[in-house]
Amino acid sequence: MKSSQIGRLAEDKAVSLLKEKGYRIVERNFRTKTGEIDIIAKDGDTLVFVEVRFRKNRSFGAPEETVDPRKIKKIILTANRYISMKNLSGRDIRFDVIAVDEEGIRHIISAFDLDFI
Repeated sequence: MKSSQIGRLAEDKAVSLLKEKGYRIVERNFRTKTGEIDIIAKDGDTLVFVEVRFRKNRSFGAPEETVDPRKIKKIILTANRYISMKNLSGRDIRFDVIAVDEEGIRHIISAFDLDFI
């Protein structure tokens, strides 16, 4: 199976988890020149930008550990672009990470915030 197919399956699992928790999916795979956001969802009134990370196993660490400072900066820049394009400034926002591996699926709420950059 291609890595793009595996990534899609991991994102599908993440979407299912979020829906089970009562989130409303707003958009998937939002892309700009600055980067991509896997899932944009609403948790009540909060706009949530979700990064999905997959690893087949943990021999090189957990999937959530791959969200490094460079990736976080790209996600924040892309989120700011989304907020600007959709005229959503002033909304409560949050950045979550969903990690998928052989041990299951983990939802890390507020994995990082705008103060990062």
